[in-house]
Amino acid sequence: MFRKIKILFLIVCSFRLEASLQAQDLHFSQFFNSPLVTNPANTGFIPDADYRIGANYRNQWSSVMSVPYKTVSAFGDAQVFRDRLENGWLGLGGMILNDKAGTGSLTSTKVYGSVAYHQMLGLSSLLSAGFNIGWANKHINESKLKFPDQFDGKFFDSKLPTSVVFTNNYVSYMDMHVGMNYAYFPDENVYINAGYSIQHVNRPKETFFGDNSVFGRIPMRHTGFVNAILKLNDRVIVNPNAYFSTQARATDLVFGINANYNLSQFGEQQLIAGVYYRLGDAIVPMVGLEVAKIQFTFSYDVTLSALSKYNGYRGASEFSIIKKGFYPENVDRASLCPKF
Repeated sequence: MFRKIKILFLIVCSFRLEASLQAQDLHFSQFFNSPLVTNPANTGFIPDADYRIGANYRNQWSSVMSVPYKTVSAFGDAQVFRDRLENGWLGLGGMILNDKAGTGSLTSTKVYGSVAYHQMLGLSSLLSAGFNIGWANKHINESKLKFPDQFDGKFFDSKLPTSVVFTNNYVSYMDMHVGMNYAYFPDENVYINAGYSIQHVNRPKETFFGDNSVFGRIPMRHTGFVNAILKLNDRVIVNPNAYFSTQARATDLVFGINANYNLSQFGEQQLIAGVYYRLGDAIVPMVGLEVAKIQFTFSYDVTLSALSKYNGYRGASEFSIIKKGFYPENVDRASLCPKF
């Protein structure tokens, strides 16, 4: 019982922090499968296709919460004006994010439009820069929340008075992110990519305590990543990735590798497997399958931190689906990265 109360107390505290906007942005363990969330310069940055659409789903803390954290995203982007711009093109895209956090029904909905420009540098390099701008809304059901001053020593009693007073239970604002990428592909077997982005560059106000609250400005989030696609032979392509993000005093470092194994003659069917590690938190095994340019992947965060004592190592499950394709007139266009 004490352990359950302790977990509940920590979760309640986290909601109070969320309400005062000290909580962190949503994230995906499969950051490489949510490209527009990771960096707006990824818009139209598709080395092996002309367009892509995808969706991600994350379910977290279901082992310790009756209502777990759920995050859903959908995105699409495409390359345009490749026949009108010399050695370059535009990327256009958009994404929708929805996140529901726990019993307080803290719900976030965000819609962004993205633009990026991509310029070839010689025959083996590509430089990209982009931004997205969008609308965000957060809503909370305060009737479902309980606070530390409502703890009577054994239970949380919502009938007890609390010092926490919300001015409103929803907030909306405009948000903007910027980023840049660089890719190097010296031959058909090697592709290296690195990028850097800043989220919330306009520092929007987000608070449930009114405009006069000392809290509310969202801290800028800085994110960097590096990856590579390396073709070892006609059957195996490996993809090492590393991702680092920092916001306020919180940091997130994820690194690992996955590999694609060719099950057919020209890569129409591929088996995907890999493993990642989030520093100080979890190990993340991943499996997947690609069939006819549609990729399905599943990963699971196995908790290794102190929370594992309470959640039995059961962290978060995550699904991703991505469809890529070429325009009819470009079906024979050469890929910039290794392929089967």
